[in-house]
Amino acid sequence: MSVRRIVPVLPSSSLPQSRAFYELLGLEQVMDHGWIATFAEPGSPSVQLSAMTRDRTAPVSPDVSIEVDDVEAAYEAMRESGAEILVPLRDEEWGVRRFFVREPGGKVVNVLGHRA
Repeated sequence: MSVRRIVPVLPSSSLPQSRAFYELLGLEQVMDHGWIATFAEPGSPSVQLSAMTRDRTAPVSPDVSIEVDDVEAAYEAMRESGAEILVPLRDEEWGVRRFFVREPGGKVVNVLGHRA
Protein backbone atom coordinates (compact mmCIF):
# COMPACT_ATOMS: atom_id res chain seq x y z
CA MET A 1 0.00 0.00 0.00
CA SER A 2 1.25 3.49 -0.79
CA VAL A 3 0.02 7.02 -0.15
CA ARG A 4 -1.01 9.03 -3.20
CA ARG A 5 -1.69 12.36 -1.50
CA ILE A 6 -2.39 14.01 1.83
CA VAL A 7 -4.84 16.92 2.01
CA PRO A 8 -5.55 18.99 5.13
CA VAL A 9 -9.27 19.65 5.67
CA LEU A 10 -10.00 23.01 7.26
CA PRO A 11 -13.38 23.96 8.73
CA SER A 12 -15.30 26.67 6.86
CA SER A 13 -18.48 28.54 7.70
CA SER A 14 -18.69 29.82 4.11
CA LEU A 15 -17.19 28.06 1.10
CA PRO A 16 -17.51 31.20 -1.09
CA GLN A 17 -15.49 33.16 1.49
CA SER A 18 -12.94 30.35 1.66
CA ARG A 19 -12.66 30.35 -2.12
CA ALA A 20 -12.08 34.11 -2.23
CA PHE A 21 -9.43 33.85 0.48
CA TYR A 22 -7.47 30.99 -1.09
CA GLU A 23 -7.65 32.58 -4.54
CA LEU A 24 -5.83 35.59 -3.04
CA LEU A 25 -2.97 33.17 -2.34
CA GLY A 26 -2.94 31.94 -5.94
CA LEU A 27 -4.83 28.68 -5.40
CA GLU A 28 -7.63 27.65 -7.72
CA GLN A 29 -10.72 25.68 -6.86
CA VAL A 30 -10.46 22.19 -8.36
CA MET A 31 -13.46 20.53 -6.70
CA ASP A 32 -16.73 21.73 -5.17
CA HIS A 33 -19.39 19.42 -3.78
CA GLY A 34 -21.31 22.23 -2.08
CA TRP A 35 -20.15 21.15 1.40
CA ILE A 36 -16.45 20.61 0.64
CA ALA A 37 -14.20 22.44 -1.79
CA THR A 38 -10.61 21.64 -2.71
CA PHE A 39 -8.06 24.23 -3.79
CA ALA A 40 -4.79 23.54 -5.59
CA GLU A 41 -1.68 25.30 -6.81
CA PRO A 42 -2.11 25.59 -10.61
CA GLY A 43 1.54 24.79 -11.35
CA SER A 44 1.70 21.92 -8.87
CA PRO A 45 -1.75 20.28 -8.62
CA SER A 46 -0.70 17.89 -5.85
CA VAL A 47 -0.35 20.88 -3.50
CA GLN A 48 -3.89 20.99 -2.13
CA LEU A 49 -6.10 21.83 0.80
CA SER A 50 -9.82 21.43 1.36
CA ALA A 51 -12.37 23.60 3.16
CA MET A 52 -15.46 21.91 4.58
CA THR A 53 -18.67 23.13 6.18
CA ARG A 54 -19.50 19.61 7.46
CA ASP A 55 -19.15 16.12 6.09
CA ARG A 56 -22.33 15.26 4.19
CA THR A 57 -22.43 11.52 4.93
CA ALA A 58 -20.46 11.07 8.16
CA PRO A 59 -21.27 12.04 11.76
CA VAL A 60 -17.89 13.79 12.16
CA SER A 61 -15.74 15.93 9.89
CA PRO A 62 -12.16 14.90 9.13
CA ASP A 63 -9.07 16.94 9.89
CA VAL A 64 -7.08 15.40 7.04
CA SER A 65 -7.67 13.15 4.04
CA ILE A 66 -5.13 10.54 3.02
CA GLU A 67 -5.58 8.93 -0.38
CA VAL A 68 -4.05 5.46 -0.68
CA ASP A 69 -3.76 3.03 -3.57
CA ASP A 70 -5.36 0.17 -1.59
CA VAL A 71 -8.03 1.38 0.81
CA GLU A 72 -9.08 -2.17 1.75
CA ALA A 73 -5.54 -2.97 2.93
CA ALA A 74 -5.44 0.31 4.90
CA TYR A 75 -8.77 -0.50 6.53
CA GLU A 76 -7.63 -4.00 7.54
CA ALA A 77 -4.35 -2.63 8.92
CA MET A 78 -6.22 -0.10 11.05
CA ARG A 79 -8.78 -2.64 12.27
CA GLU A 80 -6.07 -5.17 13.15
CA SER A 81 -4.10 -2.50 15.05
CA GLY A 82 -7.10 -1.72 17.25
CA ALA A 83 -7.36 1.87 16.02
CA GLU A 84 -10.70 3.57 16.63
CA ILE A 85 -12.73 3.29 13.42
CA LEU A 86 -15.27 6.13 13.42
CA VAL A 87 -16.89 5.40 10.05
CA PRO A 88 -16.56 1.92 8.55
CA LEU A 89 -15.31 1.34 5.01
CA ARG A 90 -17.94 2.27 2.44
CA ASP A 91 -18.53 3.53 -1.08
CA GLU A 92 -19.62 7.14 -1.56
CA GLU A 93 -21.71 8.41 -4.48
CA TRP A 94 -18.96 10.80 -5.64
CA GLY A 95 -16.64 7.93 -6.58
CA VAL A 96 -14.53 7.22 -3.52
CA ARG A 97 -14.33 4.33 -1.09
CA ARG A 98 -13.40 5.56 2.37
CA PHE A 99 -13.36 5.14 6.14
CA PHE A 100 -12.65 7.44 9.08
CA VAL A 101 -10.19 6.56 11.83
CA ARG A 102 -8.96 8.50 14.87
CA GLU A 103 -5.19 8.98 14.97
CA PRO A 104 -3.27 8.80 18.29
CA GLY A 105 -3.44 12.58 18.85
CA GLY A 106 -7.23 12.57 18.49
CA LYS A 107 -7.55 13.96 14.97
CA VAL A 108 -9.99 12.40 12.51
CA VAL A 109 -8.41 10.92 9.36
CA ASN A 110 -10.43 10.26 6.20
CA VAL A 111 -8.65 7.38 4.42
CA LEU A 112 -9.83 7.01 0.85
CA GLY A 113 -9.25 5.49 -2.54
CA HIS A 114 -10.84 6.47 -5.84
CA ARG A 115 -12.93 3.74 -7.42
CA ALA A 116 -11.99 2.72 -10.95
